[in-house]
Amino acid sequence: SAYTYTYATMGRTMAWFIGWNMVLEFGVSASTVAAGWSGYFLNLLHSFGINYPAAWANAPIAGTGISDMHLTGAIVNLPAGLIMLVITAILVVGISESARFNAAMVVLKVTIIAVVILFGLPYVHASNLEPFIPPNTGTWGHYGWSGVLAASGTVFFAYVGFETVSVAAQETRNPERDVSISILAALAVCTLLYILMSVVLIGIIDYHLLDVPDPVSFALERHPDLKWLVFPVNIAAIAGLISVAFGSMYGQSRVFYGMARDGFLPPAFARVHPKFRTPHLCTIIIGVIGAVIAAIFPLDLLADLVSIGTLMAFISVCVGILILRKTAPTRQRKFRTPWVWAVAPAGIITCGVMMFSLSNGTWWRLVIWTAIGFLIYFAYGIRHAAPSKWSVTDES
Repeated sequence: SAYTYTYATMGRTMAWFIGWNMVLEFGVSASTVAAGWSGYFLNLLHSFGINYPAAWANAPIAGTGISDMHLTGAIVNLPAGLIMLVITAILVVGISESARFNAAMVVLKVTIIAVVILFGLPYVHASNLEPFIPPNTGTWGHYGWSGVLAASGTVFFAYVGFETVSVAAQETRNPERDVSISILAALAVCTLLYILMSVVLIGIIDYHLLDVPDPVSFALERHPDLKWLVFPVNIAAIAGLISVAFGSMYGQSRVFYGMARDGFLPPAFARVHPKFRTPHLCTIIIGVIGAVIAAIFPLDLLADLVSIGTLMAFISVCVGILILRKTAPTRQRKFRTPWVWAVAPAGIITCGVMMFSLSNGTWWRLVIWTAIGFLIYFAYGIRHAAPSKWSVTDES
């Protein structure tokens, strides 16, 4: 993971910085997905004639910046908070049971996505795709190329799951081979599905109308020939988003566990349940905090926070691999990054540009989160964690 890479190549302080941001990345991403899940869940209830009170289904806070934040009048997004607690309980039970549950959810989700793409493509209107990049309104980030950059930073949220694969390396049979293959294969498949689904959505309806919690159902419901897909999409979204939130919560609990095992956090966070053999304490604490976040904060604010944490972690990996190529150039590697002196700097620059395209409010929240993290680090972690946990040397 980015945390272990940083610990191996840049030492204790940078490892804490990246690990703490990965906690933000995984935890807030689970809360973000839970907030989105709530929209599809309510749409499903509505299809059965059940009208859930809006005050108990929306975040009480709205806005992404500093000046535009305001109260919405809602009380709390109760469905989002409750699904976080359900996922927490599943994770505490154990990885084998959780893995089977997650695999079933993923199969259902991918199947419905493929069906929507297959039946939706014939109804795509080219006129809805023009102009492909709408002209800028005069404000940075509002359409135009600056809007593309700002949106890229937000959409990067969709790629947080690939870090979960590396975090789970300690629970795989052949991590040197399997992790690299899994990440590259998942990246290729997911990117293709993301692009095709986006083309279908903005091709069948005006994109201005899609700023809603349940955009897929919303778009299909307004197309006479595709309305029959709304119900299965709601079912798949409810199941699929649970699997996404599950993956994020799993990743966060394992990062917390690893940091506690390395001495950055109290040893209580590294204890495993005597029956389920899972880090139950940190999972429960993280789950409760995540439930509160999902219940009170808006989806777009949370998504930007996840993106900036993910981009920071990816930059650290790019820097770490360059350091490894200098400190251990002939070290045996099961997977060797090609053209690393071009790929890694390109990754650093690209991630950096996307980070700086995010709102000032997102940066301020990152600064506050980092400050809290370093208070914990200097109060506890620096006195208990080794300066360099792993010794990276040239084995030739």
